Amino acid sequence: MSTKERISEELLLEEEVVKQSEIILYNDDVNTFDYVIDMLINTCEHTPEQAEQCSIIVHYKGKCTVKTGEYDDLKPRCSKLLQAGLSAEIV
Repeated sequence: MSTKERISEELLLEEEVVKQSEIILYNDDVNTFDYVIDMLINTCEHTPEQAEQCSIIVHYKGKCTVKTGEYDDLKPRCSKLLQAGLSAEIV
């Protein structure tokens, strides 16, 4: 095995070890579409289009993954959504 192949293989193994978590946003009967969209733009760095699509999915399906990443990055984002009165959790 060449050195280049060995390094590529090691990089692939390191990438697989990183555990990805998700913020799941749940539907509620309290918050408006505009409020949810604004919170997703501000908290999860969504584009307006992304935020609108997620809010529609949440409305019709009851939940939607709104952000994927490392737990340490997602925890403060999820906390901000919860403090804003939205229903969310990290899985």
